[in-house]
Amino acid sequence: MMHVIITSYNEPKSTVRAVQTFLNQLGKDDKITVVDPFEEAEKYIMNEIKDKRVDFFLDPGEGKAYALNLLFQDFGSGKKDDLWILSDGDVYVSDNAIKEITSAFKDKKIGCVTGKPVALDEKKSIYEYWSWVAFAGVDKARKRLSQAKKFLECSGYLFAIRQGVIYDFPMGTSEDSIIPYLFWKKGYGIKYVDKAEVYVKNPNNWKDYSNQKVRNIKAHENLNNIAKDMPRTKTLFNEIKEGLFFAPSKARNLKELLWVLAFYPARLWIYIKAFIELKKGSKYGDGWRETEIESTKPMD
Repeated sequence: MMHVIITSYNEPKSTVRAVQTFLNQLGKDDKITVVDPFEEAEKYIMNEIKDKRVDFFLDPGEGKAYALNLLFQDFGSGKKDDLWILSDGDVYVSDNAIKEITSAFKDKKIGCVTGKPVALDEKKSIYEYWSWVAFAGVDKARKRLSQAKKFLECSGYLFAIRQGVIYDFPMGTSEDSIIPYLFWKKGYGIKYVDKAEVYVKNPNNWKDYSNQKVRNIKAHENLNNIAKDMPRTKTLFNEIKEGLFFAPSKARNLKELLWVLAFYPARLWIYIKAFIELKKGSKYGDGWRETEIESTKPMD
């Protein structure tokens, strides 16, 4: 059995689309739970989707990790062949996503499977182009790590885990980092399935872009306190190593090359800002996306 959890933040139209793309791929005994802290979202979503496989969990507003922990503990089957599939309300998956993910779990040694984020943006702005280049770099790195059967972090936009292995995880960092690590410690492998695509709208302005990336860096830096022995794949050093020569290779014209050259100081500034905030005591906060993503809402 598969239980899909879609976390959203008052983006009901987008969430309806996200639910429908999963429903078309699920069996009659599978389930979808939408998690959102807004009652208005519940009314809209449940009115638009008339399917007994879909229910709604009104989140108490303590953050995504808190909500997922509640669901893992209260609604898990405890069977390792059953799956949790985690995604967001502001994205949607390809028609073959479930098939590709479940196929990867035929290997009993695999505990986590992550899909491939694909940018919906047309790269009209420099920020959309930066996100597109970053996605290409992540795809390259995850393919290499997965093929080598090494540790890799998952994508919060779309990843799946076995039930009955973990029932909670530490808060204070992103779930797509710490959950794979907990499975890795228990001897499970992590697999990247690039044919399972998830479509994402990225920030198109500096405020949203920088807020999103600073928050992400702070989440990963907090792993030093939560999981000191975790293999780190997202660091400033790794970003330089992986992207220094890769990013220019993606430029197709002079404008894109100039955008790439601007990418380096922008990323460095974001890291510096994140480190300064951490030093001042401003830690990663697992609130929903209210401070960062107005431009990433595809429909609402």
